[in-house]
Amino acid sequence: MTLYDDIAYLKGVGPARAKVLASEAGIHTYADMLDYLPFRYVDRSVISTIASVKEDDNFVVVRGRLSNMQTVATGPHRERLTVDLFDGTGYFQLVWFAGTKWVRERLKPNVEYLVMGKPAVYNNIWQMTHPDIEPFSSVDDGARHPLMPVYHTTDKMKQHGLGTRALARISESLIQALQHSDPQLIPENLPDDILRHFHLLPRREAMLAIHYPDSRQQLDQARLRLKFEELFFLQLDYQYAHQQRSSHSQGRVFAHVGDHFNNFYRQIPFPLTGAQKRVIREIREDMRTGRQMNRLVQGDVGSGKTLVALMCMLLAVDNGSQACLMAPTEILATQHYLTFQRMLDGLGVNVQLLTGSLRPAAKKKLKQQLADGEIDLLIGTHALIEDNVAFRDLGLVVIDEQHRFGVEQRSKLWQKSAVPPHILVMTATPIPRTLAMTLYGDLDCSVIDELPPGRHPVRTYHRLERNRPLVFSFLKQQIDAGRQVYIVYPLIEESEKMDLKNLQDGLEMVQSYFPRPQYQTSMVHGRLTAEEKAFEMDRFKRGLTHIMVATTVIEVGVDVPNASVMVIENAERFGLSQLHQLRGRVGRGADQAYCILMTKDDLSYTSQERIRTMCSTTDGFQIAEADLRLRGPGDIQGLQQSGALDLRLASIVDDEPLVSATRNAVRDLLAADPALAAHPLLMQHIQNSKNKILWGKIS
Repeated sequence: MTLYDDIAYLKGVGPARAKVLASEAGIHTYADMLDYLPFRYVDRSVISTIASVKEDDNFVVVRGRLSNMQTVATGPHRERLTVDLFDGTGYFQLVWFAGTKWVRERLKPNVEYLVMGKPAVYNNIWQMTHPDIEPFSSVDDGARHPLMPVYHTTDKMKQHGLGTRALARISESLIQALQHSDPQLIPENLPDDILRHFHLLPRREAMLAIHYPDSRQQLDQARLRLKFEELFFLQLDYQYAHQQRSSHSQGRVFAHVGDHFNNFYRQIPFPLTGAQKRVIREIREDMRTGRQMNRLVQGDVGSGKTLVALMCMLLAVDNGSQACLMAPTEILATQHYLTFQRMLDGLGVNVQLLTGSLRPAAKKKLKQQLADGEIDLLIGTHALIEDNVAFRDLGLVVIDEQHRFGVEQRSKLWQKSAVPPHILVMTATPIPRTLAMTLYGDLDCSVIDELPPGRHPVRTYHRLERNRPLVFSFLKQQIDAGRQVYIVYPLIEESEKMDLKNLQDGLEMVQSYFPRPQYQTSMVHGRLTAEEKAFEMDRFKRGLTHIMVATTVIEVGVDVPNASVMVIENAERFGLSQLHQLRGRVGRGADQAYCILMTKDDLSYTSQERIRTMCSTTDGFQIAEADLRLRGPGDIQGLQQSGALDLRLASIVDDEPLVSATRNAVRDLLAADPALAAHPLLMQHIQNSKNKILWGKIS
C-alpha cells in the first residue's frame, strides 16, 4: 500500500465512485482522501428529539421511523421524493430532489434510521432536504467514535451514494488501513525540538485523528498540530525568502544624496511631518544597502505619501537611474504628473506622462526618449507595463493604490530591469493580502501616521433613506457656506438584478432638490471620454459647480480642497477599501469634512460591520484588519487578492497567538541555522517552494 494508490481500490469506492470523487472533489489517490479534511463533526452521542429542534439549529441528529413515502413529478425526467420521519415527539418531512431512485430503493418503512442534516420550515412543515440517513443500530460505533466527521459534498456526489456519511465510511476504511501500515507512509515534517517545545502530536497521529477522533480533546490536539504546521511552513517560506533577499538579493546602491533631492527639499514651502521624515529615512536606508527594497508605505489620504514618493524618486535620479510611478487611472496619473511638474519646476528634472490615450506619434517619441535615458521620471497607467516600453536604467518603481492592480500586472514593472529595481508601494488602505504579508514578514512596512497641521479627521455618519430630507438640508447648508459636495452611486444605469440607486436617476433627484440656476451639478462616470471627464472635473475644481454626482471613478485622483461632504449611496454595496478611498476625497482642506453613508434599512451582518467600522475609525490599518476579518486575506503567494487564504484549518485572524508563535519559532530557527543545514526536510520544502513564482516578493 502507498498513499499514491488509486482511490478506486479503497474499500467502499470502486471505479464508478472514483470517477465522481475525482471530478467533483479532486480525490484521485489515498493521499487526496487523507487531505480531504472534515469541516464539521457530529456528536452522535447527542440525539435530539424532533420536538426540541429549533429553526436556527445549524445541524441536528434525530432518530425515528419512516412512513408515507411519496414521489411527485416536477418536470420532464424530474421528481421530488418525500418521506415522513416520526420519533414519538413530532414529524420531519425528508425531501430529495436528486438521486431519488437510489434513495427510494434503499429506504424501508417502519425501520429505525439515524437522520442528520439542517432543519428548515417550509409551508409550516419541518423539513430536511437531502439529509444523510442510515439505519440505526444499537451496536453502532458511535460509542467508540462519537464524533462523526462531516465532509463537503455535492448533489452529484450524493446521487452516486457519496453523501457525507459515505465519505466518512470511506475515510474510516483509509484510516484503518493506515493504522496497520508502515508509519513512514505519513512522515514527520517538523523538527523534534519544535514538537517537544510546543507539545504537538506527531504528524501521523494528527492526520489520523483529524478524520476519526476518539474524543473532543484528541480532535483539539490534532487541529492544533495541523494548524501549527500550516502556519509554520507559511512563515518559513516568507522569512527564508526575506532572509535571502536581505543577504543575497542584488539591488541598486543609491548612496548619493545629490542636488535634485537637496534643492527640492530646500524649496518645499511647508515643513515635513515627523512621520514623513521617518519614512524617508527608512527608505533611504533600504536603497543604499545594495539589497532590493520591497517596502509598503501606508498613510491615510492627505498624509503626504506622494511627497515622500517624489523625494525617493529624486534619490534615484541623483544616483543616475530612472524612476516610474504607476497609477490605476488616467485621472490620478495626470494629477501626479501635473503635481510633479509644478513642484519640480526649475530643477532640471524631465517628467513625462504615459497613458493609453496618448497619440501614437507622441507615444513613439516618448518611448524612444525613455529608452535613451532622456526621461528621468515617468508617470503612467497600465500603459507602463506594455512589452514595448523599455527603460534605459529603471532603478525605482512606485506603485500607487496597489489594490487597483493585479499582482501579475505589478510584476511586469519589476521585470523591466536586469538588476531588480527597488519597489515602493503606496496605499491609503492596505488590502487584506498586503496586511497578511506584513504579518508574515516578507514586506517591510512604513506608516505615515500624522496628518499635516490643520487637517481634521473626516466625521462619518450612517443615514437611512427616510433621513434623506435632513441629509439634503445639511448639504444645502454646506453649499450656502461656500463648500462643495460629492454624491457617489454604484451604477451608471438601472440594473434589473440590483435594487440600487443609479447615476441617471440620482442626477434627476439631486437636480430636483438642488434646482438650477441656484445650484450647478457636474456628472462623471467611466463611460465618459477622458476629455469629458477632465472638463467636468475642471468645472468642479474651479468652483463652477456645487455638486459632483459620480461613480467610483473619483475613488482616487480627485483633489478638491473646497469639497467638504461625501455622500455615498447604497454604501452597503461597497467594500471597506472603496469606502475609505471615497471618504478620502474630502477633508483635504482646512474645513471640517463629513462622509454620509446612505443605506437601505435591512442590512446583512457583513454590511452592518462595514458601516460600523467606517463610522468608528479613520485609521487605515484598523479598516484593513476589519476587511481581513470580513473578506479573508487572499492567497498570499498567488495571484488572488481577496477571499479565502490557502489554509485548510488555520486562520491568521482567529489564530493570531499561533501566528505569533510560529513566526517566533521560525525566526529563532533561522537565526540559529540560516542555511537550514541541520534541517534537510525543511530545506527540501524550500527547494520545492522555489519551483513556484513568489509573486509576493514584488508587492
